[in-house]
Amino acid sequence: MTSTTVVVVTWRGAAHISACLDALAAQSRPHRTLVVDNASDDGTAALLAAHPSKPEVLRLRRNTGYAGAMAAALDEVGTPLMAWLNDDAAPAPDWLATCEDTLAKAPLAAAVSARLTLADGTVQSTGVRLTADGHGADLPEPAEEVFGFCGGAAVLNAEALRSVGGVPASYFCYYEDTDTAWRLRLAGWDVVGAEAEVTHRHGASTRPGSVQFHLWNERNRLLTLLRCAPRAVAIRQLVKFAVLTLVLPLRGKPAAPNFRPSLRCRVLGAVAARLPRTLLERRAIGRRATLGRGAVWDAWAGN
Repeated sequence: MTSTTVVVVTWRGAAHISACLDALAAQSRPHRTLVVDNASDDGTAALLAAHPSKPEVLRLRRNTGYAGAMAAALDEVGTPLMAWLNDDAAPAPDWLATCEDTLAKAPLAAAVSARLTLADGTVQSTGVRLTADGHGADLPEPAEEVFGFCGGAAVLNAEALRSVGGVPASYFCYYEDTDTAWRLRLAGWDVVGAEAEVTHRHGASTRPGSVQFHLWNERNRLLTLLRCAPRAVAIRQLVKFAVLTLVLPLRGKPAAPNFRPSLRCRVLGAVAARLPRTLLERRAIGRRATLGRGAVWDAWAGN
């Protein structure tokens, strides 16, 4: 029986998605492949139609980002498990089998994070750690249990995902994995790591380090804190972000885009516009939680 729907989100992925689909076709474990095409206009649709593996395709009318596409895909998943896989990732043949078996051996786990390795052999991520100031950061060392999964290659319990509110579609891109893992942990689920190898091109569809990258990243980090972190932590980090934004012009030319006052003001404006909705979402997350926000924070922040 097929236990997993592997969801591949693509946007203008014609240059690299064939390698991903070829690797999925070589998996040792049967599965369903669902490609969500974010309104690509570079020939991706024709490439998907011609690929010998004949993946199912959900073509969206506009680009909804990785988060929006995963949220749309969840409605189409009828299998017990749902895999998240970047279109620039090529999993080893036993990737899915290893992830499924790891979850089967950990009944309290709702997600398993694979090991993403760059083309030069550098380990990019074995999961996500929570820093002392509330950043979701890649963990490069192997660990049996991790705070969160890396959305580039992970397998989730689909029903558990639905029970905690699904995927935050409005994030568009970045932190949707950290936010989802945080909500799973608040609901009492574990997240584990697996020796499941995936080669990742990283950033083939986005531009890490760009202004847009930092805008999404900083906005979504603050929204995740407001949704999931203890109240005092969320307020402290939001105030810290605002104060630093005010004093940065006094320090001279910033070294990186995320320290440009103009970008940070846009982030604060976006967070303020979403604040009423975010606070309602925080209440809903709290109602579903079986663990206190402070307990999760104390267990994982900075560790």
